[in-house]
Amino acid sequence: MAREQRLAEVFVELADTLVEEFDVVDFLQTLTERAVELVDADSAGLMLDDQRGRLQVVAYTDEPTRLLELLELQNDEGPCLDCFSTGERLANIDVATSWERWPRFAQAASDAGFAVVHAVPMRLRRQVIGALNLFTRSQAPLTGEHLAVVQGLADVATIGLLHERAVRDQVVLAEQLQTALHSRILVEQAKGVLSARAGLDVSAAFQLMRNYARRTGKSLTTVADAIVANTLDGDELRRVAGRP
Repeated sequence: MAREQRLAEVFVELADTLVEEFDVVDFLQTLTERAVELVDADSAGLMLDDQRGRLQVVAYTDEPTRLLELLELQNDEGPCLDCFSTGERLANIDVATSWERWPRFAQAASDAGFAVVHAVPMRLRRQVIGALNLFTRSQAPLTGEHLAVVQGLADVATIGLLHERAVRDQVVLAEQLQTALHSRILVEQAKGVLSARAGLDVSAAFQLMRNYARRTGKSLTTVADAIVANTLDGDELRRVAGRP
């Protein structure tokens, strides 16, 4: 199969996974495997920002690479971390000459048999969400074409991840709004019920409900639900919260 055809197939494969509720871990695992395949690297690992300011290892092609990625995090040094912090690509870094820059990482990478390391950012415009590491055992450098391919894969993955986060945030927001609307309807219903049963105007009924909720540490929605269900009456509300 021609390399150009395989490259097109990989991009289609990645794009095809960008569906609702796609498996993020499987998606990123595919990314690392295809990156290794397309540029003749030996292994790859990927770290993502967990949205709380910490990087986490989320995909890798083999166990030695996983251990190297974890070592970077534990020692706060290595190409993936530098790439993430600067948003800039690191290419064709000779492990043998990187001892001063990353002493622990260089030692571990050398012990694992790797000679050259690369890192490309998971970046969309100014937003950097992670970095992809590539490792090779030979001294042969990656060409500009190879690096462009890897960056393209990382860019596609970044767009997919940011889209997934946006959709998820929208769903959460929609659920929160729906809950708020439901709660408000329930509170309004409880105000009417309490007003009728306790002989209060609706403003006084609402204030009594709020006072009771604050005194007991319960949510206003919970109090309203109990009033509507007739498991909480005006006398109990006044006993705990006082008269409005």
